[in-house]
Amino acid sequence: MKKPSPYLTFAGAIPFIACALLLAIDSDTIPVLGKTTEVLSIYGLVIASFMAGAHWGNHLSLADNDRWAIKLSFLSNMIALVLWFGFLILSTVSFIWLLAASFASMWVIDYGLNQARIITQNYLKVRTYVTGIVIASLIVAALQL
Repeated sequence: MKKPSPYLTFAGAIPFIACALLLAIDSDTIPVLGKTTEVLSIYGLVIASFMAGAHWGNHLSLADNDRWAIKLSFLSNMIALVLWFGFLILSTVSFIWLLAASFASMWVIDYGLNQARIITQNYLKVRTYVTGIVIASLIVAALQL
């Protein structure tokens, strides 16, 4: 059986798309969930932290002297902490731009990991498509605010 990760990765972009579309049609709230911008911000924080955690997991499987082991340990923590503090202190629109920058940064990290043969070309391909969708959704959302 094929791994479900590519499908789950694409499915994970759906809330980003939905929130961007809702904001584009001036829908300020999502029934049961709350303010659209808060749903987007919190979901984005969770997913970006999850992705930073995936980088942390990659770092754990590398040899101590691998240059990526050192880079990933710092970058994964830095991204998660910057996002958390950003969520706490920035305006919603500023935080959404920070999310977009963070997803772009994590894609650059994944590109480097692919070049170092730490992640596969297939994984990078899926990440490229989904990161593009997520960043485009975040830009659409930010431009509505």
